[in-house]
Amino acid sequence: MPNAPGASWYIYGKGIRPQSPQAAGAEAGKYKNDRARLRLRVRAGLAVLMGHELTDPKRVVAIGYCFGGTAVLELARSGADIAGVVSFHAGLSSPAPADARNIKAKVLALHGADDPNAPPKEVAAFEDEMRQGGVDWQFIAYGGAVHSFTDWNAGSDNSKGAAYNEQADRRSWEAMKQFFAEAFK
Repeated sequence: MPNAPGASWYIYGKGIRPQSPQAAGAEAGKYKNDRARLRLRVRAGLAVLMGHELTDPKRVVAIGYCFGGTAVLELARSGADIAGVVSFHAGLSSPAPADARNIKAKVLALHGADDPNAPPKEVAAFEDEMRQGGVDWQFIAYGGAVHSFTDWNAGSDNSKGAAYNEQADRRSWEAMKQFFAEAFK
């Protein structure tokens, strides 16, 4: 999604830049609780990207981390005509699992196997949603990893529910690169 200096499009709205994890969580919660609004925002961002002269519309993949991962999954559920989406330690839930039938993109979800923010029940529901929707999807869970496993600033204490995991970070990046190679064939 375009987020360059001077860009006029931002997921939370112009000028809204949360300054703490608590403030970011509150903003994200507004969109997690209103998926139609979230989809409108991510579709607006996609429209900006697709309108750029350097964009090859056949070679677009959306990636996102944490709430951004949730957003790209909603972009896919909205039926966006892109090659793929990649979510890193995202919320996987959907209030409308049948919307998976709208998914045209390949889906790669990269997940900390011990992430308390997306527990096994949510993972199972996501997998069922993808199956029922007939989606071309992959789900990779990294053992010993919790939420924020790619965030160097998340600390190293898994007991807090969010922690950096160098091995999962490296492996997930490699999985994404392999996914790109397949999506862009």
